[in-house]
Amino acid sequence: MNWWESVILGLVQGLTEFLPVSSSGHLVLGQHLLGLETAAGDVLFEVLVHFGTIMSVFWVYRERIQSLTIGFCRRAVRVSELGQSYKTDEHFRMGVQILITMIPTFTVYAIWGSEIEAAFGSPKLASGMLLVTGVLLLLTRLRRAPSGQITAPKSFLIGLAQSAAMIPGISRSGATICTALYQNVEPSKAADFSFLMLLPVVIGATIFKIGEALGQAAVADWGVLLLGTLVAFISGIVAIRLVLDVVRRGRLQYFAIYCFIAGGLGLILI
Repeated sequence: MNWWESVILGLVQGLTEFLPVSSSGHLVLGQHLLGLETAAGDVLFEVLVHFGTIMSVFWVYRERIQSLTIGFCRRAVRVSELGQSYKTDEHFRMGVQILITMIPTFTVYAIWGSEIEAAFGSPKLASGMLLVTGVLLLLTRLRRAPSGQITAPKSFLIGLAQSAAMIPGISRSGATICTALYQNVEPSKAADFSFLMLLPVVIGATIFKIGEALGQAAVADWGVLLLGTLVAFISGIVAIRLVLDVVRRGRLQYFAIYCFIAGGLGLILI
C-alpha cells in the first residue's frame, strides 16, 4: 500500500463509518478496485484506521463521554440503588442502554463470526447490501417528526440493527439511526446514541484483532499507515458533524439516493 492508497482508504473509512452509506461496503469495494484484497498489512491498517475513527468520536463527544463515564461508574458501584439510578440518572441510564445494544451484537458475532468475515470477500454482496441500506434510509420518510426517548427495549432493537450491519454494505450508522427513528426516537438523540454506542464495539473489535495486527508491525510502512489513520480521524470528525445536521433536518433520503447509485453500479460493473 502506498501513500495515496492509504489516504483514499483512510478517507473512505473516516467518512463512511459515520455517513449512513456503509464503511465496510465501501472498503470492500475500494480494496477490490485498488487490487488490495490480499495485500500485506491489511489487518494492521484496518486496526489503525478504526482507531482514527474512535478518536474522532472521542473528540466530538469528549465532554459527553467524560460525564457519561464518570456518572455511570459512580452509580454502578451502588448495587442496591441500580434501579433507582436507572430511573433518575441520565448518564447511568444511557450507559446501561449502550450495554444492552452490545448483547445482540456480540451474540451474533459469536455465532456467525466466520460467515461474517467471509462475506468481506464478496464485492457483489456489498453492492447488494448498499441497496438494502438505501431502502432503510428511504423508509425514514414514513416516520414524521419523531419525538420520543430511547428505552431499554428500543436499545435492544437498535443493537439488533447494529448486528445486521456487520454484513458489508449495511451501514451501521444508517441501520441504528433508522431503527431509532422508526421507534419514534428524537432525531438528535438517535444520532448521538448511534455514535456513542459505536465506541465499545470498535474498541472490542480492535482489541480482538490487535494480536494479529502486531504480527505485521515489523514489516509495516508506518508513515503510510499513520497517514491513513490521520485522514480517517479528520474525515470522521467532518462526517459526524455532517450526519448530525442531516439527521436533525430529516434529510436521510439524500444518502439513500447515493446508496442506490453506488450499489447499482457495483452490481453492474464488478
